[in-house]
Amino acid sequence: MSQVNVAQLFEDNEEKLGLQWHTPPGAVHKIIDDHLIAASPQGLIGHFNLIHPNWVQVLSRASINDLNQLDSPSLEKALQRLVNSDLSCLIVADDAPVPDRVATFAHHTRTPLIHSSSKSTEVIWILHSYLARVLAPVISRHGVFLDVLGMGVMITGESGVGKSELALELISRGHGLVADDVVELHRIGPETLEGYCPPLLRDYIEVRGLGMLNIRTIFGETAVRRRKNMKLIVHLEKTAGDLVNTFERLPLSNLDEEILNVRIRKVTIPVAAGRNLAVLVEAAVRNYILQLRGIDSTQEFVRRHELEMAGNVAEHFDDPKD
Repeated sequence: MSQVNVAQLFEDNEEKLGLQWHTPPGAVHKIIDDHLIAASPQGLIGHFNLIHPNWVQVLSRASINDLNQLDSPSLEKALQRLVNSDLSCLIVADDAPVPDRVATFAHHTRTPLIHSSSKSTEVIWILHSYLARVLAPVISRHGVFLDVLGMGVMITGESGVGKSELALELISRGHGLVADDVVELHRIGPETLEGYCPPLLRDYIEVRGLGMLNIRTIFGETAVRRRKNMKLIVHLEKTAGDLVNTFERLPLSNLDEEILNVRIRKVTIPVAAGRNLAVLVEAAVRNYILQLRGIDSTQEFVRRHELEMAGNVAEHFDDPKD
């Protein structure tokens, strides 16, 4: 479950949107919860709407002018609709003065009231992106998350298979660390997962025999990333000693793994003595980038093989000696 209270929303966007409190004491702890939003027909955020209220109502100068033209009975009837809705907070934007009747309503209903010096459209745009991120569904996965050639890659496998050692090798080759051991994945879009590192583990990687290493201190600022969209999973699998017969030599179909209803491309790399796993991971990333551009090396090789076979068959039947 993901949630954020109005006080946190204010703190995270105060400087960016020029926010100021104009609210009764004790009202700032109202919670915006993703489960409640999903079960509600209300919109998340938008311009002031009395017909279909939003969780976060933004009042522009035009909205305030419309409210000021209402007589008292009509205004009371309109504001009563907000009382019956799941209203989390009111934001007066465009650096407009807060109407007395709106301030009185907020005080009586203990609704957080915020004033912003920014334009209403900018407030909606920025807060919509902010709320979509903080309220995104989240799940934790065991693995190492890296930025390899600009692509978010999560390395998975059994404990002791060598995930952290491989990550250390990739970092030494110029790639970036996002998270080690625990990766927090947020679904920030219909087909987008964004990976974070828990604050406690940020910048650190554990390597057996060496302990905890601070990657930022050892390799510098460019060796770490705060977040990255996950595009590829590289699964390391121990071999049973027979690498040839255990794994398919020429896989003809792509593997996927579903996380939070998002399908992520997956590559399985067998771990054996003498294999340069860092080079293999880089090659897997480069190959996937080509596939995204419509270039599939395996399928092109299969087509070339089929054309060669078709040519040999045709030549065989055209041979007058047969």
